[in-house]
Amino acid sequence: MIDIGIAESLVDIGKAAIERIWPDPVKRAEELRKLQELEQEGDIAKLNAHVKLMLGQLEINKIEAQKDGFFTKWRPAVGWLGVMGLGYQFIIYPLLQWNWYALQAADLIPRELTPPPVLDMDVLITLLMSMLGVGAMRSFDKRNGTQTDRI
Repeated sequence: MIDIGIAESLVDIGKAAIERIWPDPVKRAEELRKLQELEQEGDIAKLNAHVKLMLGQLEINKIEAQKDGFFTKWRPAVGWLGVMGLGYQFIIYPLLQWNWYALQAADLIPRELTPPPVLDMDVLITLLMSMLGVGAMRSFDKRNGTQTDRI
């Protein structure tokens, strides 16, 4: 015989965890459906294990959210790499190339040596446009009030 009080308590805890873990309404609905299916099966052990798994995920999310450093968040890291790439390509490289040829003309650098390479702009622009798209998506989420800080 299933203890209805325990099952209801577990479902309530599971619903609260689902609200905090999945901000996406579609994913949230899928998880709520799974929780209800486990409740209907009447297996307290499975329901308890599922709820414990979600609570463990909440704990992991909490620990991850506390980490703060230069490269712990990927968007700033990718943004800085893109800025460094653009800075190299459009500021440093032209100056470097100009100095390279001036030093070769003064016979300070052997003529058979080639200047440093040009960056592959296709890859750099793809990276930066993707980054701008993610930024625009995040701005859209913020404007619409979508909670994405708990993922």
